[in-house]
Amino acid sequence: MKTFITTLLFLGLALSSYSQEKNEGPMEIKGLPTVVIKRIGRDFSTYIPDQNPDINVRILQEKFVAYDVGRNLEGNETYLVIMNHDKNSLVATYDEKGKLTRVVENYEKVKLPNEVIYSVYKTYPEWNIVNDKFLYTQVEGNVIKKQYDLKIQKGKEILKLKVHPDGTIMKP
Repeated sequence: MKTFITTLLFLGLALSSYSQEKNEGPMEIKGLPTVVIKRIGRDFSTYIPDQNPDINVRILQEKFVAYDVGRNLEGNETYLVIMNHDKNSLVATYDEKGKLTRVVENYEKVKLPNEVIYSVYKTYPEWNIVNDKFLYTQVEGNVIKKQYDLKIQKGKEILKLKVHPDGTIMKP
């Protein structure tokens, strides 16, 4: 009986050690796409945080997700929440029931995604990025605008670009 139990234990440990997959290369990080901030009756207030590489963007978004409108909302048709961190701002609008209707985020001097940097320097090889802004807008949980406004310079010549986070240059 002891031999039988020992054999089962050994086989159980041996088989579970072979069940692990070996992943080569960098691991992909996936976050939850939507954060439900609050439920109001049958409606949900949804907010989709951006997976931006800049820590200041994430700090302000986490601060917003943690914010509770609570009783501040009572008696108002709309309620406006304004949050600032350094030169960055997040403005959110709630309706009379407390449902999040609109979020507008504006960030300056952010860490740009690699796709944006690569695309700009590939298209404009001798230019330098001198200024950048990240704009992010949502209406009722749908992302309306997500873009980087860049100023690039070559000598005394300055050019303004709008670049999508995947690196697509929208407007030269």
